[in-house]
Amino acid sequence: MDTVSLAKRRYTTKAYDASRRIPQATVDALLEQLRHSPSSVNSQPWHFIVADTAEGKARLAKSTAERFAYNSPKILDASHVIVFCTRTEMTEAHLNALLEQEAADGRFRDEQARAAQNQSRRHYVDLHRFDQKDLQHWMEKQTYLAFGTAMLGAAAHGLDATPIEGFDSKILDAELGLRERGFTSVVILSLGYRSETDFNAGLNKSRLPASQVFTFL
Repeated sequence: MDTVSLAKRRYTTKAYDASRRIPQATVDALLEQLRHSPSSVNSQPWHFIVADTAEGKARLAKSTAERFAYNSPKILDASHVIVFCTRTEMTEAHLNALLEQEAADGRFRDEQARAAQNQSRRHYVDLHRFDQKDLQHWMEKQTYLAFGTAMLGAAAHGLDATPIEGFDSKILDAELGLRERGFTSVVILSLGYRSETDFNAGLNKSRLPASQVFTFL
């Protein structure tokens, strides 16, 4: 797979063809890729809400209706929309569930390896919770790793996509009952196929030159 071509081809879609749907097999493959996203110490502090019905997308669009109305069509006309959510705290239940899943998946050679993984993960969680005092920010950074995985995956499947940070997270959290479940919305990804009215599709991609963004030691 030529990932450089994928990166150059993908862009932020501004308008979707509401009549086109992503095949279910493609959606399933993308979500499975998303589930296998990397995260620091395998912390996986995320949850993903997938809207693929008109009713579901309308609920998400409530978060853009007031201050971010220009983003509403990108949600309503897309085939599928994913809300990337982050935990509001790193709970004991989640830490224990991670360890049990790793054991079930055969990640440990022996009990010593299991104990080491548990100690290492808790060390980093406590580092961010107590010392650096940025646990929420750290967890959100892991969610953005998953977001990047989904963006590249969408390009690999020939899908158009739009990253959306212009929405009211308080409204969306309330609409979906996220905070009661221990999560908060961070970023939205619309997916589908571009409309002929998408002006951004025909524009050249622009990035700073390599000489300005890379330093070699």
